Amino acid sequence: MTTQTSTLSCLATLLIMTVPLVAAPAPAAAQPAPPAPPATAVSTQSQIQAATEQRISGLQTQLAITAAQMPQWNAFAQVMRDNAQSTDTLFRQRAAGVQSMNAVANMQSYAQISRAYADGAEKLAASLGTLYGILSDPQKQAADTLFQQQAANAAKPQAKAR
Repeated sequence: MTTQTSTLSCLATLLIMTVPLVAAPAPAAAQPAPPAPPATAVSTQSQIQAATEQRISGLQTQLAITAAQMPQWNAFAQVMRDNAQSTDTLFRQRAAGVQSMNAVANMQSYAQISRAYADGAEKLAASLGTLYGILSDPQKQAADTLFQQQAANAAKPQAKAR
């Protein structure tokens, strides 16, 4: 695997995994005109959107994206948003039904979330490949360094809370 491919793969995985996902009840399907969602569900969704936007903004600054690079950047950022929304929806559905799931349904729900992560990583890697291809050498170096550091930090064992 080339350094660029390795970096792209690592970057895609980290970007998908860095958006915090909070499980909250999903609205029931097939209900006519559902009432407004509870304040906690709206708040959780806004927190996820805010965290995603914060991540996107931070990356844009760290990579020093130029005006000329904005079309590729915007496409990449939209994939991040879509991935966060997709996985959040699945987590909400899982949380809403987990108490009534048997072992098989539980595993199927987990597999569905895993597929969403994998599919999202593929989409993000493709979009990142396009973006990475137009970055300047200093921007590529910044991206490589940034995500190598994040991968190293993610690989460290987490201290157990007591």
